Amino acid sequence: MWKQLWKKWTLDKPAAFGDLLWEVFVVQLAAYLDRLTLRRVIAIIPFVILILAYAHRIPIPPELMLVGDFLAYIDIFSVIFLLSIMSRVATIVFVLKQAAAYAVRLASTLLASTNALDFRHRREGGTKRRKSTAGRASSKDDDCPAIYGVAWA
Repeated sequence: MWKQLWKKWTLDKPAAFGDLLWEVFVVQLAAYLDRLTLRRVIAIIPFVILILAYAHRIPIPPELMLVGDFLAYIDIFSVIFLLSIMSRVATIVFVLKQAAAYAVRLASTLLASTNALDFRHRREGGTKRRKSTAGRASSKDDDCPAIYGVAWA
């Protein structure tokens, strides 16, 4: 009985405690480090700064506390930053759409004005305009042809 008790408290219990320490500090820590992301690291930094500030062993300037606050609120700052960029992009796209609409309107106006000028069917330079027959008593077609020395009846 003493031998079993001695074996239990000198071998089994320290071995179980060693297994527990191995599980916590090696296996679970390795699993946590595998899941660790940059965002989680940034979220942990303000807590480390806060613990150091309350320990009063290392003097921490207030600027470092503000940096810790900034890191704590990095999600809010990134959302505001992304919204500001998106609003600028939306404004630029709106201006570009208006400029494109103006260019299309200007091009259609120019096309309509060039079609009204009708450059394809220009008059020849040597032709004369036809005079209206309203002011004349008779037309040349009704007159006799003029042949010198001959009289027509």
